[in-house]
Amino acid sequence: MRFFIAGIMQGSHAGEVLHRQGYRQKLGQLLADHFPNATIYDPLSEHQNSLAYDERQGREVFLRHNRMCGEVDIVIAFVPEASMGTAIEMWEAFRQGKTVITISPLRHNWVVRFCSHEVYPDLDSFAAALRTGELARRMINLARLA
Repeated sequence: MRFFIAGIMQGSHAGEVLHRQGYRQKLGQLLADHFPNATIYDPLSEHQNSLAYDERQGREVFLRHNRMCGEVDIVIAFVPEASMGTAIEMWEAFRQGKTVITISPLRHNWVVRFCSHEVYPDLDSFAAALRTGELARRMINLARLA
């Protein structure tokens, strides 16, 4: 199983600033604990200095990550507030028939509503769904439908 950790990076910041990225390590660890044979891709771990990329390199990485979202099995999207990049990643996965699991309080946002197969309001509820096996059962059912 291949996971892509999508999530807010710059959000609505006008400057070259990232939102706190601690959620990535938490998500990566949760996924590794519950799916030990999975491949987990975290874009930030490969591109720590992405804000300093020139136009060519930034565009290349942006487009490659969007393609990857249509190639992995599951995109885990962390969206505590609107994120244009994450919305595109969710869309790419969704339109390619991949599973999108979103962690967001924005349940009424159309991207969250219509491009997600499962929505959890926060990291704690996502972690609980992993612990109880609820999420694994849902993922098996979603894979059958794909």
